[in-house]
Amino acid sequence: MTKIHAETIGSGPVLVMIHGWSMHSGVWRDLVRQLSRHFKVVCLDLPGHGHSESCDPYQLATVSDALAAAIADERFTLLGWSLGASVAIDMAHRYPERVERLVLLAGNPCFVERADWPGISANVLTMFSDNLMDNWQQTLVRFLTLQVNGLPDGKKRLKQLKDALQQAPAADLPALKAGLRLLHDTDARAVFQHLKQPVLAFFAEQDVLIPLACMDAMKRLKPEVNIQLLEGAGHAPFFTHSDDIESAVYDFIHAGAE
Repeated sequence: MTKIHAETIGSGPVLVMIHGWSMHSGVWRDLVRQLSRHFKVVCLDLPGHGHSESCDPYQLATVSDALAAAIADERFTLLGWSLGASVAIDMAHRYPERVERLVLLAGNPCFVERADWPGISANVLTMFSDNLMDNWQQTLVRFLTLQVNGLPDGKKRLKQLKDALQQAPAADLPALKAGLRLLHDTDARAVFQHLKQPVLAFFAEQDVLIPLACMDAMKRLKPEVNIQLLEGAGHAPFFTHSDDIESAVYDFIHAGAE
């Protein structure tokens, strides 16, 4: 069994949080502290990231199974950011008896652009994948820079990301490579469309990785989804819009509990 690192804080309804590619749970520690005022927050490190062991093969099914096995609570709301959102969609599909609600933060069911779906160019992910083996540290810095691109305080936010990333062991190269492959290959639109759980999806106005056109595409795919636009936010909106996220997640979970 893959050893998955989990940290728990707070009490109340259970909220499980899954971070994005190349990161670890510590990256959104401030948001976690805010949410823990209302919820029992369980933060997981993805396989091969932070303090978690990797899994083999590194596929959505094995990642989802490893994370689900690490969650002691039987029922919970699942929040995924970026790559974590892709994993969260898969977990909601595979474990509908456990996942009560789904929150997507700067994520969507199909990360890469298709003929009938807006998304990031596949060439961007291919470039990151090719560059990983040459200089993985420089590649990660480029990825972090993309997440704050266009923000007026981008240098400050970039430093925050770098500092947070250094608080745990770096992700291993096979996991980084496999994570990019998951982002490139995963098209979970059919799965997402038929999920039974209520869905809250956050989009960030200045996000260069998730085009705003995905909002309308997602609404057409699943009209009942609750979409929130974080104005002025980039791909890591928990640094700049934690209050907005906290408020919306609180309303979403408590509305479902009524």
